[in-house]
Amino acid sequence: MDYIRVVIADDHELVRAGIRTVLGNTTDIEIVGEAGDGEEAIRLVEEQNPNVLLTDLAMPGLSGLELTRQMAGTFRKVRVIILSMYSDDEHVYLALRAGAAGYLIKSASRQELPLAIRAVATGDTYVSATLSGALVKNYAKYPSVHLNPLSTLSHRQTQVLQLITESKTTKQIALELNISVKTVECHRAQLMDRLEIHDVPGLVRFAIKSGLVHL
Repeated sequence: MDYIRVVIADDHELVRAGIRTVLGNTTDIEIVGEAGDGEEAIRLVEEQNPNVLLTDLAMPGLSGLELTRQMAGTFRKVRVIILSMYSDDEHVYLALRAGAAGYLIKSASRQELPLAIRAVATGDTYVSATLSGALVKNYAKYPSVHLNPLSTLSHRQTQVLQLITESKTTKQIALELNISVKTVECHRAQLMDRLEIHDVPGLVRFAIKSGLVHL
């Protein structure tokens, strides 16, 4: 029997355990890996070649949105479902535009999870039943003025912004990303210029507002 192979990415062990419990009752879905952060999720995707990646939006190191963008760019056969506590239109639009095939809110019924996985595995788009169907139908027309500027940043700029919000110094960021201090300073300057933000606290506020990090 061909199983739908799933990797779970969520930094909360209890959430992962709950997902295991729900999917443990299915006969056609197999969990092939669990990750506590985005970087580990990428490694598992490379190793396990799953059909579906189920990921939270807010994770340490690499956000769910950035992870979704990487899947869309590098691992196009992997279908991504965002599992989030946020049900507002902007978060859903951002996830779909980043390349997600599904968006499931954490308050959804347990029956919805396997339904969503089966749907995206066969090429469909799935969004929680409690969200508006019109939202999915019209997301491609969503005015760019309402889109989060986070989607305009490069992968490296997003990494630098993420580490800035974690209160890392320029030297610490350089060491973690294996780049020079001058390169970090250049990326920070480009971030400020592109986002029209002129100080580090402003970058942190932007990251929180855009959904890159959550309080």
